[in-house]
Amino acid sequence: MKRKVVVLCLALLCPLMVVSIEGRAANSPASPPAALVEWESGESIERLARSSHKADFFPLSNHFISQDNSIFCGPVSSAIVLNALRLGKKGGLPRDRHSIAQYEMAWLPPGADPFYGKYTPNNVLNDRSKTRLEVLGKPILINGDAKSDFGLQLHQLAQVLSSHGLKVVARVVDDDADATAIKREIVANLASRDDFVLVNYKRRALGQKGGGHISPLGAYDEGSDSFLIMDVNPNRAPWVWVRSDHLIAAMRTFDTVENRGYLLVSDGE
Repeated sequence: MKRKVVVLCLALLCPLMVVSIEGRAANSPASPPAALVEWESGESIERLARSSHKADFFPLSNHFISQDNSIFCGPVSSAIVLNALRLGKKGGLPRDRHSIAQYEMAWLPPGADPFYGKYTPNNVLNDRSKTRLEVLGKPILINGDAKSDFGLQLHQLAQVLSSHGLKVVARVVDDDADATAIKREIVANLASRDDFVLVNYKRRALGQKGGGHISPLGAYDEGSDSFLIMDVNPNRAPWVWVRSDHLIAAMRTFDTVENRGYLLVSDGE
């Protein structure tokens, strides 16, 4: 008799339990993507070793620098790519690539210049692009209203790089953008030398803390269908391998006036 009562109770409770579980699932936030593979892991080493699309990894690594504030991911990424394309190449870089203000060098004797000719996050911004103060939040006009616009949006980043004579192709990842074509184009870039990919994506879409972010891609592993993001803010997140569809979804997010996306960058000179 007791068994019949227990069975009857379970039969009555089970539909309620299912409804309760489904209700929680419907109201809960979307699950984050599968775990990102961090750079220092054994799996990461295997992916890089077997990758046949890593031409960009070594020049980017050689000139890699990290952010010293939470806003400058765009200028930092720009400096890395500019140095990877031009540092040590024929003709070198202009000698006016100072990393500190001119007045701070006033004490130097005439003709003295202790600086290397290289690009830094502090000298890539100029009067032909968004200024340093605007990147740091000085209000600018957005759709007719003066608003703070921290950091760099995709086309603002393209403008910074173009102002230094680089050839830049900007790809906005709209809602109807072809994911297969996007992956094909990025993978081809990572297999060729002297051109680079910068991605503008939303961290939270990858299960990371934070908002919009910019970093270069270093490699693609066909076996896991994943890209290596060489994160320029390792204080917040390490370099990671992320599945291609997850990265494209993270770029297919809105940023101020349009969706995020990626840049294909090469030297226009």
